[in-house]
Amino acid sequence: MENLVQTVFERIKQEAQKVIVGQTEIFELVVVSLFSGGHVLLEGVPGTAKTLIAKTLAMIVSGKFSRIQFTPDLMPSDIVGTSVYDLATNQFNLKHGPVFTNVLLADEINRSPAKTQSALLECMEEQQVSIDGIRHQLTLPFIVLATQNPVEYEGTYPLPEAQLDRFMFKLLIDYPGTDVETQILMNYHKGFNATRLDEVGIENVINSEALSQCQEVIRSITVEESILNYIVRLADASRTSHELVLGGSPRASIALLLTSKTYAAVQGRDYIIPDDVKYLAPHVYRHRILLKPEAEIEGLTADDVIDRLLAEIEIPR
Repeated sequence: MENLVQTVFERIKQEAQKVIVGQTEIFELVVVSLFSGGHVLLEGVPGTAKTLIAKTLAMIVSGKFSRIQFTPDLMPSDIVGTSVYDLATNQFNLKHGPVFTNVLLADEINRSPAKTQSALLECMEEQQVSIDGIRHQLTLPFIVLATQNPVEYEGTYPLPEAQLDRFMFKLLIDYPGTDVETQILMNYHKGFNATRLDEVGIENVINSEALSQCQEVIRSITVEESILNYIVRLADASRTSHELVLGGSPRASIALLLTSKTYAAVQGRDYIIPDDVKYLAPHVYRHRILLKPEAEIEGLTADDVIDRLLAEIEIPR
């Protein structure tokens, strides 16, 4: 059982490489979030494989895939579903929304107002939906991959801090390098089509039962008290930083702990090392902290501040 997580993780990577070119690290972190029971916010310009990553993940985990295109006129009922009256039976029947799935792609989530965005809060936090006062459990695994465009902000509704805090990771997707883009073009030249993934031969690697077994192994990962203190000191440093208006919440510390345990497991270790925490900290923190105006004027980014905080904190030995 000790190498189960690493074995499954490597198989998932192998299957993903059949269709995903150049976004290996992003996909790996999405899988880490899935194993940790979290959700991911993907920020990048259009055409950088965000939808492809979500579809591929759904096929690999033997799950259903749903996509919601967020628009200003999207209603909460369009996400979670609604009760529809049937004249033939004189009864209300539940019409499931796209949230009843395993992998949900919330495309351009910041294009809908807060009322619509908030429809995802219960789904993400409680893994359930309340419709007409009745709770409906979602099928596990359940992961939300939300996307937003970092360039076009006109007509958008920034996600409130409470919702951003529900995302385990915020991952930044950049343009591919020239070699990678050449390989992408070569694949399409040879007949690859992202809309017909069923023709590629992606195999189902893991189901809900196997995922539960992996998560059981992850829960048993050893965490020294010095690592826990390291995570807490980072959170405290973010809250007292003179460059930040808002620091990391306790949920950020929990996310960093859980993902560090997962990352250790996929690396084949049964214990966390400080490098696990340092590597994952930017992805966990960048959407949870708010820079002061003067820090932004200096040209600092969230990642710059996180790097400074990590440099100031003594690394446990």
